[in-house]
Amino acid sequence: QVELVESGGGLVQAGGSLRLSCAGSGRPFSRYAMGWFRQAPGKEREFVTSISQSGGTTYYANSVKGRFTVSRDNAKNSVYLQMNSLKSEDTAVYYCAAGGVLSSGTYCPNYWGQGTQVAVSS
Repeated sequence: QVELVESGGGLVQAGGSLRLSCAGSGRPFSRYAMGWFRQAPGKEREFVTSISQSGGTTYYANSVKGRFTVSRDNAKNSVYLQMNSLKSEDTAVYYCAAGGVLSSGTYCPNYWGQGTQVAVSS
């Protein structure tokens, strides 16, 4: 079992930045590829980004590529999401996940955090 706790959400103006953090506990954090997902009101949860166990490989949704950066610190059992140039369409609850990556590159979450709200005002 892995427990994940997100933090860092809030209200920000369009064009601004936020940094989300996710702290893990339980099974060895470094065993898992980590991911970030988001869910806007009335929409399905969608993939945002993932990072491999070592941090050497990352994937991004096209909608955030070039604006968001994922990183991790295995010594601190933490993963981060730096979000720059935020847009109103980035408004959502952001979830951290621990899981793995298939050979196709598809990220498969096994554990979820409780989510943190990000609201971007235009």
